[in-house]
Amino acid sequence: MTHSFFCANVLGDRARWARQRNFTVLQVEFDTGRLFIETWAAWRADPLRCERLNFVAVGPLASMGLPDLLAEQPTLSQLLIDAWPMQVTGLHRLEFENGRVVLTLAIGEMVSMLPKIWLRADAFYLRLSQADAKLTYVAKALARVAGNQATLCAEAHPLLPQALKDAGFVCDETPDSAYVKAHFAPRWRVRRHEPPLGLAIEDAGPPAEVSKGLVSSPRTQRHAIVIGAGLAGCAITERLASRGWRVSLIERHDDLARDASGNPAGVFHPIVWRDDSIAARLTRAGFLYALHRWSELERAGHTLERSHHGLLQIADSIDDASAIASAIKRFGLPPSYVIAVDEREASRLSGQPVARPGWFFPHGGWISPAAICAAQCKAAGDWLNTRLGTEVARIDRENGIWTAFDVAGHVLAHAPVLILANAGDAQRLAGLHGLPTRGVRGQLTLLESSPLDGLRVPIVGDGYAVPLGAHRTLTGATYDIDDINTQIQPAGHTENLERVAMMLPALAGFDPQADALEGRVAFRSVTSDRMPMIGALADETAARADASRLSGAWPLDLPRTPGLYGAFAFGSRGLVWSTLAAELIAAQIEGEPWPIERELADAIDPARFLLRALRQGEFS
Repeated sequence: MTHSFFCANVLGDRARWARQRNFTVLQVEFDTGRLFIETWAAWRADPLRCERLNFVAVGPLASMGLPDLLAEQPTLSQLLIDAWPMQVTGLHRLEFENGRVVLTLAIGEMVSMLPKIWLRADAFYLRLSQADAKLTYVAKALARVAGNQATLCAEAHPLLPQALKDAGFVCDETPDSAYVKAHFAPRWRVRRHEPPLGLAIEDAGPPAEVSKGLVSSPRTQRHAIVIGAGLAGCAITERLASRGWRVSLIERHDDLARDASGNPAGVFHPIVWRDDSIAARLTRAGFLYALHRWSELERAGHTLERSHHGLLQIADSIDDASAIASAIKRFGLPPSYVIAVDEREASRLSGQPVARPGWFFPHGGWISPAAICAAQCKAAGDWLNTRLGTEVARIDRENGIWTAFDVAGHVLAHAPVLILANAGDAQRLAGLHGLPTRGVRGQLTLLESSPLDGLRVPIVGDGYAVPLGAHRTLTGATYDIDDINTQIQPAGHTENLERVAMMLPALAGFDPQADALEGRVAFRSVTSDRMPMIGALADETAARADASRLSGAWPLDLPRTPGLYGAFAFGSRGLVWSTLAAELIAAQIEGEPWPIERELADAIDPARFLLRALRQGEFS
């Protein structure tokens, strides 16, 4: 295979990406990075290159080993090697050139993975080492995500031209019979849904031009209002600012990271269940992407207060420990991701006797939510305008522009995009059907000089214990649905210590005066299915008016409210989900490849409860 042939024939003279905001390439059957590196090198060398190059590569786990160091591109291939992700299935986002070149690895079997990715491709690289029976399937899968006039270059196969033609591609003449060239130009409808497009919003210009009033009206500016300056809002701010968006961040408290994001520390780790469920896959994706973004912030000089020695989860029972150990082996999860440990090894890792076996996450740990928020806002730089101590009473959209108003009816900000990242208050501002979120009170307990002194790593299970120093341990947290009591309760401290003692027996005989213990109360937001609300919000008025037609709808069928997004109801997993949520929303706004599979995005779609109501005939 001649890689230069692919680049020359898919990209042509590269005029197709000239001065474009985004250009997306999809490669089917990954080749250890050679085509990506050559495309990256071509992008680097072209003064008229697109602003952002997205390269998506699909391949099975077995083909995703560490890339080779290419003699012709040693610098780029070393950067790729250094960024290579853990070997687990799913989508992995790798970023280069300050985020202007993005490689999304879709690790999984081609037949199962192709329908799950969601993007609009401008060009295809197609390798066909396992072709024949799959050609028709592959061609239709490519047609589902092809942009207008998307180009394709593939290894020749006698059945490929007809498969492409049937899917809406037109094959081009090529002097080399070893390859097939084509472009997407269907003469009939070949798909139910159009692949994603970004919002039609022009560049706002650099911050200096904005401040001098040199940009046009708000309708044409890349400007977003973000309501809520906790983990979700600050992550969204950073992800949008990295793409050249101005952000007006509005927070009702007098500082960043209050409420649940103001806890002194929080644990971060993925989950392993007996089956590789939607929740397990979503948490894995969020955990790995959070690690990636946090490392990038640290590499840029921002300080994040976090541990680096792993996290231990204690099983609920011996049978549970055995089942999870079997699942780790069955799923082929690597030791860099998770390790099953017996009681002896768990005790050694934690520095404390443990009640049962469990599993160890080498890259899990604890981190300061406030430090993350501060770093993300600092990284946003001049693209960010923050208004603290300001309550948003209502939002409204007129002539394509969103406006946020305070309690006195005064205008706080205008922008074509508005994102609700304000936990339990989001459903009020959005007017969501059925009020799908509920509040959860969580009380933490801080121990000074306890039997847990010397704990080496965070312990999680039915509760958690986090070592914050030689003689300080954070434990928690209660989970009190619909409890609005802001005061610390001695009963909450007792509950926290009892649950931790079930994992760490040394605490069983410890009996401090509960009313003398320090602690903190914070409130979280959850949904009935315990999944977050992330993505574009539905136009509920339009959906109700068309309820009969939408009674059998899927998420992509629903009308959406232009420019309105949400990232809330994270429950106790804000640390793991918030960064991925921000990347998903930024990708939806910009029309970039989504960072997670479509079925995962459907599971967290803010419109899913409306969709259920439509299917159940509540509006007919």
